[in-house]
Amino acid sequence: SNRRFDDDHDSPDIIDRRGETYGGGGGGGFMLLLSLVLRSRFGWVGAVVLVGGYLALGGLQRLTGPTPVARKAPAGAGTAGAIDAQRAFVGTVLDDAQDTWTVLFEQRRKRYVRAKLVLFSGKTKSACGLGDAAIGPFYCPADQRVYIDLSFYDALHRELGAPGDFAQAYVIAHEIGHHVQNLRGDTTRVHRAPKSEQKGATGLSVRLELQADCFAGIWAHGTRKRDLLEKGDIDEALTAAAAIGDDRLQRRAGGEVQPESFSHGTSAQRARWFRRGLERGDIDACDTFAAASL
Repeated sequence: SNRRFDDDHDSPDIIDRRGETYGGGGGGGFMLLLSLVLRSRFGWVGAVVLVGGYLALGGLQRLTGPTPVARKAPAGAGTAGAIDAQRAFVGTVLDDAQDTWTVLFEQRRKRYVRAKLVLFSGKTKSACGLGDAAIGPFYCPADQRVYIDLSFYDALHRELGAPGDFAQAYVIAHEIGHHVQNLRGDTTRVHRAPKSEQKGATGLSVRLELQADCFAGIWAHGTRKRDLLEKGDIDEALTAAAAIGDDRLQRRAGGEVQPESFSHGTSAQRARWFRRGLERGDIDACDTFAAASL
C-alpha cells in the first residue's frame, strides 16, 4: 500500500541529522575494507569479524548481515528540522510501536524507557562508533538509539524486492525489538556468552535477531487488532523479512550459503518468527532462546 499513517505527525523521539556531514574519511575506509574483506579468503565469517572489529561497534544490532547494499540519497530528503512525509511516517510508526511496548511492559509491572531514533545521511556518530549507511539500519544499546539512513528504503524496494510502507514499518519495529531486548537484559546475556555460543546457524546471535523479528510481529499484531492494516500490509512485512535472510543475502553476493557464518537467520526463519509474533501477540511466544528448532 502507499499509505503513510499520519503525514503531519512529529515524534518527540526523532533526532533528525539529515544534511549533517561527518568528516574524517571514515566512510571511504569502511567501504574499501568491506570490499576487500568480502572478496578475501576469509569469506563471510571474516567479513563479520573484521568489519565488526574495524567499526568497534560492540553490541550494535543491524537489520541485516554484513553485505553492503549500494544506496543513493532518497528524492526530496528533508533537511535537519524539517517535517516531511518520510520523517512523519517514521515517527508515526516509532511512536505507535513504543506505545505498544509501554502497555506490554506495564502489564508485567515493568517500565518501558523510550528509545530515540536518529535519521541521518551517509554516516553519523553513535555511542557504538561511527554509523555508516552501508551497514543498514541499526540499534546501539549504549545510547538506546535506532539509526536509519532512509535511502535504505529505496534499496529495500529496488534492489531487494521488498516495496511498501509496511515493509518500511517492519524495519523500524525490528530495531525497536532490539531496544526491548536491551531493556529486558536479553542483549547483555547474549553478548556476555562465549563467542562459540554466539555464532552459527543456531547460535545466540541468530536467536537474538529472530526474537527481534518476533517482537516486530507483536507490534503488527496490535495494529491488526486496531484495524490499522490494509490489504497487503502483512505480505509486505513478510517479503521484507525474507529479503534480508542470511541465505538470500549470501546468494545475492554471489557466494555459497554458509550456515556457520549466519548472523540473522534464513529468509524462512525471519518470516516465520515475524509471523509467530503477529499471530500470538505474546512476548513469551518469542522465546527463541528456548526453541528446539528455529
